Amino acid sequence: MSGMIHRQEGPARPRGGAAGRSQGAQQGKETASSFRFANMSVAVIVDRGDDGERLIRELQRARVRVQHIWPVPPQLPVDFDVIFCELTDDLPSRLPWVPGEPEAALVLVSTGKAPLDFALVRNCAAQSILHYPLQPAGVQSSLFLAREHFLYERRLRGRIDRLDENLRTMRSVERAKAIVMRMKNLNEEDAYHFLRRQAMERRVSIGSVANALIDSQEILG
Repeated sequence: MSGMIHRQEGPARPRGGAAGRSQGAQQGKETASSFRFANMSVAVIVDRGDDGERLIRELQRARVRVQHIWPVPPQLPVDFDVIFCELTDDLPSRLPWVPGEPEAALVLVSTGKAPLDFALVRNCAAQSILHYPLQPAGVQSSLFLAREHFLYERRLRGRIDRLDENLRTMRSVERAKAIVMRMKNLNEEDAYHFLRRQAMERRVSIGSVANALIDSQEILG
């Protein structure tokens, strides 16, 4: 009805005594849960039947930003923190990322219409799975686990990338040392110190000096 003003009521004050402490503890749990999921963007790609509606309501109760999408798009969207998606036979082909390098946490939603295909689940490489009939506690659990697993995997990939970069740098330094040893008739230790001095004087990494030396050597033959 137009013209109506909706006023948001503040939280009720807990009563005194044991009942008040119990109510306060419950509100503390709800506040902690809401804070954990606050501002998280979630896509829900399921048929909006009874369980689909319950899933959306439970996510809204967790204070996340929910967007419902149906039917399953040719490619899953990537601009969400978590995606709840109904498990379909062709879902692996709809994933817009390289297996093992997801761009969002994926929760598979098994509707129970057919026996669970574990090979299909493995090929989706999801971070969590949710089963119908829906249980309220299962929604927040799957949301929490999916996001935590996704962040953990991302940290691992970051560490692997840094290790790969360190390994490439070490190989470049070894090649550069060999060039310096040959050109300046130095031993291995002196050649390394030469590269290190060059890096310090130019205020760059020793890997950068090594790569520049290798590139110049390849150009000059």
